Amino acid sequence: MPGESLMSAQHQHTNRLIDATSPYLLQHAHNPVDWYPWGEEALRLAREEDKPIFLSIGYAACHWCHVMERESFESEAIAEQLNQDFVCIKVDREERPDLDEIYMAATQLITHSGGWPMSVFLTPDLKPFYAGTYFPPEDRWGRPGFPTLLRELARAWRERRAEVLTQADRVVEAMEQFTGGAQGQGAVNETLVKNAVQAFERGYEPAYGGFGQAPKFPPSMRLELFLRRHHQENNLRLLRIADHTLEMMARGGMYDQVGGGFHRYSVDEKWLVPHFEKMLYDNALLSRVYTLAFEETQNWFYGRVAREIFDYILREMTHPEGGIYSTTDADSEGVEGKFFVWDPEEVEAVLGAEDGSLFCRIYDISRGGNWEGHSIPNLLNRNLDDWAQELHTGVEDLDARLGALRRKLWEHREKRVHPLLDDKILSGWNGLMIRAFAEGYRVLRDDRYREAAEHAAEFVLTRMREGGRLLRSYRNGQAGLNAYLEDYSYLSLALLDLHLATGNERWKDEGLRLLEQLEARFWDATDGGYYFTSHDHEQLITRAKGFQDGATPSGASMAVLAHIRAAHITGDEDHRRQAAEMLALASPLMDELPAGFPNMLVAANEYLREWPGGIRIAGADAVEVEANLSQPSVAPGGRIRIDIVLDVAPGNHINSHAPLQEYLIPTVIEVQETPGFTVVGYHYPPGEAHQAPFQDDALSVYSGSVTLSVELEADADLSPGAYPAKLLVRIQACDERQCYPPMEARIQIAIPVSA
Repeated sequence: MPGESLMSAQHQHTNRLIDATSPYLLQHAHNPVDWYPWGEEALRLAREEDKPIFLSIGYAACHWCHVMERESFESEAIAEQLNQDFVCIKVDREERPDLDEIYMAATQLITHSGGWPMSVFLTPDLKPFYAGTYFPPEDRWGRPGFPTLLRELARAWRERRAEVLTQADRVVEAMEQFTGGAQGQGAVNETLVKNAVQAFERGYEPAYGGFGQAPKFPPSMRLELFLRRHHQENNLRLLRIADHTLEMMARGGMYDQVGGGFHRYSVDEKWLVPHFEKMLYDNALLSRVYTLAFEETQNWFYGRVAREIFDYILREMTHPEGGIYSTTDADSEGVEGKFFVWDPEEVEAVLGAEDGSLFCRIYDISRGGNWEGHSIPNLLNRNLDDWAQELHTGVEDLDARLGALRRKLWEHREKRVHPLLDDKILSGWNGLMIRAFAEGYRVLRDDRYREAAEHAAEFVLTRMREGGRLLRSYRNGQAGLNAYLEDYSYLSLALLDLHLATGNERWKDEGLRLLEQLEARFWDATDGGYYFTSHDHEQLITRAKGFQDGATPSGASMAVLAHIRAAHITGDEDHRRQAAEMLALASPLMDELPAGFPNMLVAANEYLREWPGGIRIAGADAVEVEANLSQPSVAPGGRIRIDIVLDVAPGNHINSHAPLQEYLIPTVIEVQETPGFTVVGYHYPPGEAHQAPFQDDALSVYSGSVTLSVELEADADLSPGAYPAKLLVRIQACDERQCYPPMEARIQIAIPVSA
């Protein structure tokens, strides 16, 4: 069983958090601190009693949040200080990312760093005047302890009020500039993306992979960009960087070698020692990038890692009705990492002497341990290929043997006290996982992943909407909080990708509907860009625009991708224009600070790839489509040919233009719009004979690279200029096991007319 979400016991104190649904708030419901949830009751009290607000923001799986609670918030003496001089408000950052976004900006401006627990001191009108993260319970490390800090801030509020208010006004002014999003517009072109990729390359750490030094966070969005760019231009250096990083992360202790799934980040440069909490968003992003890496490289190890992440989510993080939980804690029994570490004696007791000794040798489990006297299983010293060579066996055979041993250890580990499970369900994070499951189904062809994606989508769309409006959070039968930009954009893109993976029209319709609501609720019609909160959200001290990517993609970058996907599916030019406008707003920031915009750069790269270049269509990326002109330009009255090049991936085929069976869908070009030109004719090459294992009759198919053409004649009175041609290509792709849903590629290409 996963960790219990709450524990019942007799408590000396109970505060107003007892009525919350958030597991994080409930963890603090029995502190002696007189906590309030964020809301009008607490804000009114601060105004009436003229007290500053102590705002504490964290999340259920946060290790240092637990430490500060044990040291300070459970202390009767510290609680007395807080209750006397402050109105104390506790916020779950996962439920209220709007507050987290605003006050994290303040914390970074005041301290030049950030993190959780976030500790912010506000005036009664919500302006921050002091901030920090974790504070110890006594003076140490040359820094004031929490009681000293509380005493000095309370004195400043009483005796130097004017200074405090001036400081608060300065912070708010800086925050408005910091959170206001892009200023001006720039060019979105290939040079912008190439320069950003080169900047990322310079930060690559060649010893152990990843970017920069410890601590190391999983760089999912950068790796996706590198894999995409390698595919487009056969850039082997980008592939090597992505390959090395993916391999080292999956061999390290940051990956749960026994149960699957990634921990939050590595505290060292080797990926050995993790911060042990597991976040749904990390595993959604990483399962997707390992799936893409498997598709690009056909490296079996990446396929195995992707499957193990998916299976971990299905097994331990999924509500019986399909929604997906948020996080699991770093601690169990009050000790960080206790659930995940091993000793040789325990391993050998479970597996037996021979298998146990083998497992300990391969996974670096020793009596001295590799972390605080215990061992975190890892493969960093040697990869499985080297072990297979030493043991005179095939690497996949060895992995299968080890897989059986890992399963036994997992079953034994299940008897331990689990870390706490934060079982709230967030619509946006579910969108990330739905998209990952859709990608897993598309590439790995496992129906369980399609079913998981569809069940999660059904859960969010039925349990987490009210009056047609999307809600942020669900727990214990209750859904609440108006959804934010990231919820709409993550889920819209996920449903559109789920449609492409399954062919189910319902997901397309729901995705487009959410995208329409996103535009209506979040777009700034005056200056452009997306606000983090909807137009009818509660009024806070500033209204942020979420351009920058962080641990998760920004809502804005995912909205751009959703518009690109919608344009591809529907052919609606409005979606393309909206993506272009947002990218133009973000481009100066991407150019200046690419490290802050990896997913926006993924979106820019996708945009440049689709217009006017080729696009991938069909299941498993079976076919890539590109349009080319037969000559640089055409004179009025002359003829020009548009060649449609279909590159069919190995192991796949598409029906020819003249399939031998009436029920099969032919490959067809359809000219939809060519102002100033007349269609002269189409050319389709003859099909080749093929016998598929699932088909009794011979087929007429295209495979490899095949060129279809349409010939156009320019009107005799055309003026010089560029004229848009819009074409539709319909295909159905199959591999040797099955056929994918019929797909359409919409292509636009400009035809230059000379004088």
